[in-house]
Amino acid sequence: MNFLSAWAYRPRFGTKIASRAMAVCLLPGFVLSSTLFPSAAAVAAEISGTLTLSGRQSNKARPRDAVVSFVPSKPARSSPDDNVANITTLRKDFSPKVLAVPVGTTVNFPNQDTILHNVFSASRPNQFDLGIYGQGEGKSKTFEQPGVVRIYCNVHPQMVAHILVVDSEFSVHPDDDGRFSLDGLPNGSGTLTIWHERAEPLTREVTLPLDGPIALDLPLTRSRLPPHLNKFGKPYKSRRGRRY
Repeated sequence: MNFLSAWAYRPRFGTKIASRAMAVCLLPGFVLSSTLFPSAAAVAAEISGTLTLSGRQSNKARPRDAVVSFVPSKPARSSPDDNVANITTLRKDFSPKVLAVPVGTTVNFPNQDTILHNVFSASRPNQFDLGIYGQGEGKSKTFEQPGVVRIYCNVHPQMVAHILVVDSEFSVHPDDDGRFSLDGLPNGSGTLTIWHERAEPLTREVTLPLDGPIALDLPLTRSRLPPHLNKFGKPYKSRRGRRY
């Protein structure tokens, strides 16, 4: 007697119930088999490895300021209603300076300084301007399109942050040694992207599951703080003698 026959004829079912159970089990394509033995596509996969930053501009660059993201060929995003993040203005700086979020995320910009700040970006299609505001909860912006968003303060030109809006929920920052791990990924094909503000993005087409950890090298080619204009598209004016 095979497994399904033994299961159908257990004593507590009774003769009629057992017969009906046996008939159901013999139906073509009975779903019990897919429930007990899920397909390979449903099994979660992982991408892990180490990122190395190289090149003449790599001095003092931090792997944790990079973003490793994976976009499946058939992405399945959940509702973005619960996706909320924060970038705080503190001591005339943004914290964190790099943030990766899924499409549809709302980012809050609280001001913890006792001075005025402005938060704006000219990065299309996610451009915005929150105006000048003081200490408190601040204002927010919801990012509906994927892309890199360069964040500035119109009062303090040294303040720079980056938001990487990803059309996927799978992204991670490497640690200080460059180690990273993305888990819970769907098996199948997709695009792996490594981004850093001082490099051209590195992309790879991969098929999961992988054989093991991977080693990635990202050459840095840009200076730490490239020149930028204010929100009016003009150079920042010198404000010596004023307190900010």
